[in-house]
Amino acid sequence: MAWTDHIVVETSGRSFVDVTQRIAECVARSGVRDGLANVFIRHTSASLVVQENADPDVRRDLERFLSDLVPDGDRRYAHTAEGPDDMPSHVRAVLTSTSVTLPVRDGRPALGTWQAVYLWEHRHAPHRRTLDVTVL
Repeated sequence: MAWTDHIVVETSGRSFVDVTQRIAECVARSGVRDGLANVFIRHTSASLVVQENADPDVRRDLERFLSDLVPDGDRRYAHTAEGPDDMPSHVRAVLTSTSVTLPVRDGRPALGTWQAVYLWEHRHAPHRRTLDVTVL
């Protein structure tokens, strides 16, 4: 049987927000000892990534790389209704992930020592993002 919950995350604009602890709290509330937790973001201009939690340079380098790969204000995009970061944010979400599935062991997400789950906000403006957490 599946157990579901959701997490609301306030972002400050383009950035990484560590949501690992909030996911762990959902897993603990589910009562599932061993299984899977799926986390899905209900948005098209932000994403979820499992990434290193120790050195913030990793996240800065990822942001720099994606900014070079998908620059804001690229004139080839027709979809610019919400500004120059509108379509690039959608492209960034396509290149990353809208969901992650984590193993659950002993009632906790079984992440590696240096891993965390991040909501990666691709828009420059702050947003309220909703994550669905399903534990099986």
